[in-house]
Amino acid sequence: MALLFEGEFERTLDGIVARFTNAKERAVEVEVWSFDDVLSRRAAEAKLAQLGVNSRLRSAYKPLLHFFLEEVDINALAIIQIIYPRHAACSETRFRAEAYPIAALTGDVALSFMAGDVAELYYYVTLTAKDGTVTRHTVFAPNRVHVDLCGNTQLSPTGWIKLDGGNGERLQTDFEMLFDATVLAVTSQDWGKTEPLFEELNIAVSLPARDQELPVGEEVISLREALAEDLHFTIHEHFRRISGREPGDVTLQPGQIVPEVRYAQGAPSVRVETKPLTATETACEFVPLSEANAPVCAAQIRAVLDSIGGEVLDATSRSGRAVSARYVRGSDTPVIITAGQHANETTAIVGALRAAQRLSERPEAHFVIAPLENPDGYQLHWRLRADNPRYHHHAARFTGFGDDMGHRTRPPLFEREARNEAVRRSEAKLHLNLHGYSSHEWTRPLSGYVPYGFEAWTVPKGFFVIMRHHEEWAQAAEWLVDRVTARLNLVRNLVEFNSTQIDLFGKHLGETGLHMINGIPCSIYADHKSAVPLTFVTEYPDQTIYGSAFVAGHDAQTEFVLAAYEAYQQMPLELMPLSPDTRK
Repeated sequence: MALLFEGEFERTLDGIVARFTNAKERAVEVEVWSFDDVLSRRAAEAKLAQLGVNSRLRSAYKPLLHFFLEEVDINALAIIQIIYPRHAACSETRFRAEAYPIAALTGDVALSFMAGDVAELYYYVTLTAKDGTVTRHTVFAPNRVHVDLCGNTQLSPTGWIKLDGGNGERLQTDFEMLFDATVLAVTSQDWGKTEPLFEELNIAVSLPARDQELPVGEEVISLREALAEDLHFTIHEHFRRISGREPGDVTLQPGQIVPEVRYAQGAPSVRVETKPLTATETACEFVPLSEANAPVCAAQIRAVLDSIGGEVLDATSRSGRAVSARYVRGSDTPVIITAGQHANETTAIVGALRAAQRLSERPEAHFVIAPLENPDGYQLHWRLRADNPRYHHHAARFTGFGDDMGHRTRPPLFEREARNEAVRRSEAKLHLNLHGYSSHEWTRPLSGYVPYGFEAWTVPKGFFVIMRHHEEWAQAAEWLVDRVTARLNLVRNLVEFNSTQIDLFGKHLGETGLHMINGIPCSIYADHKSAVPLTFVTEYPDQTIYGSAFVAGHDAQTEFVLAAYEAYQQMPLELMPLSPDTRK
C-alpha cells in the first residue's frame, strides 16, 4: 500500500460567501454556476442575503434541466420551445443530451428542440402558459474548450461567476480542482511499463453533494456518480495512451482503478493510494432466483451451478477466484450461455442461471453455462454498491487486471480460459452472450460531458439484441433473430417498456441506430472476430435497478435464452453451413 496523494479543497460556495464578508467585495447582483446540489446553493444564497448581496447560485451541471426543476412551474405550461447551443468542439446533439430527461418531466406539454444558429453557450427558451402568457428566458450553459489527456479537444461544463450583470468569467470550482489534482497525481507517477502496474488504485473522495432523484424511471442527478465515472475513465485513458494503444482498446491491464466517491459534509477531499487485491467474498442469504429483486451473491451462483451439474470448466481470476462454469452434454445442438463479462450488468447473471436451470430439466439439453465470467469485477461491484447502490460503477465492468476479459487474447488468459474451453469442448456454433447497460444517464462532466468512446450508451433505449455473425451464416442469423424477437414480443410489458425509453431517447438524441424486428430493437452485422459463427447479445438497461424493475430485467433475459435455445434446435439444416453429421 502506497499513498500517492491526499488533498482538501476549499468549498466553492464558502469561498463565494467569504468574498463578500466584511465588505471585502461589493456587488449588487451576483450569479454563480457551480457543481453543488440545490440545498447547498440555497443555503449559500441565504448567507449572501444576510450580507446584503442579491445572488442566484445555479448548477453548472445540466443547467437547462435545473432551470426547469428550480425556476419553472411546468404544470402551468402548454408549450415549451428550446433553442439549444451548437459548438464546433462538440457533437450536434451534445446540448440536447445535456437537457435529458426534460422531455419526460414535461408530460403532455408540447415540447420542441431547435438548433441554434451561432456558437453561443445559451439556451433560448420560450414558455407559453395555459392561459396564453408567453415568457422568454436565456439560460447560460458555462463551458470551456480544452484539450484532454489523449489530445482530444473537448467542450466541458465549468464554473462561472457574473457580477452586476456583466459577462463574467470562468470560476474554477472545487469539483474541478479536485478532479484535476487527482488526475495529475496519478499521471505524474512513474508507473513503469510492465502490466499490470498495480493491484488496486483506490481514489477515495468525500464530496458534499446530495443526489437528487427524478420522477423518471431510474434517473437521478448525481455529481458524485458523475465524478466517479469521469475519474475512472480519464485515468484509464491515460494508461492506455502511455501504453501506445489505440483509442477504444480494452486490452490494457493497469490493474483495478477504483473511485469511491461518498457524501460527506465539509470541504471536498481526496486520498489516492495503491492497495492489494483481496480474495474476500461478501456473505449473503440465498433467494429464489425468479424472485430475486437485487443481484445474487457469488456463493449462490456456485450453488445453482452445482445443482445443475455437468462437467466443470476451470479458470481463475487474477485474485484467485474461480470462474464457475458447467458443460452439460446432451443430444441437442449445443449452445454456449455466458453472463457477467461486465460484472455491473447483473440481470444477465440471474437470467442466465434461471434459463440454465430450466434447460437442465430436459434430458436432451446440451449447453455450457458460465454465468459469472468476471468474479473479481463482481466482488468489486458488491463492495461499491454497499455505499452507492444506484451508481453505474463501471469500474466493476473490468477485471482484476483492469481489462475487458472478452477481448483478452494474449496469455495468461485467466478468466478467458473458461470461454475458450467452452468453445473447444462443446463445439457450439451459437453463443448467447448476455449483457446490460446504463439504466439512467451516464455522463463525464469534465471530459466533454458525453462519455468518450461510449457515446451510443449515454442514456437508456430499451431492451435490445445484437447479432454478430460470420458472413456465411447471415441467413441463419436473420432467421434466428426473427424467431427470437417474435417470442420476446410476447414478454409482459416489454414492448411498452421499450417504447417509453425509445420515445424519450428520440426526443433528446434522435434515432437509436437500431431497427425494429417484431417490435424488438435489433442490430445485425457480420463480424469474424469471434471463434463462434453466431454471437447473440442482449442489452438490458439494468445497471443500478432493483425491486420489480430488476425482476422484469432477468425475466426478459431468461426468456431470451430459452427462446434462442429452442429456436436454434428448430433451425433448418440448409441455413447452417455445416454438414448434418457435424451439426451437433
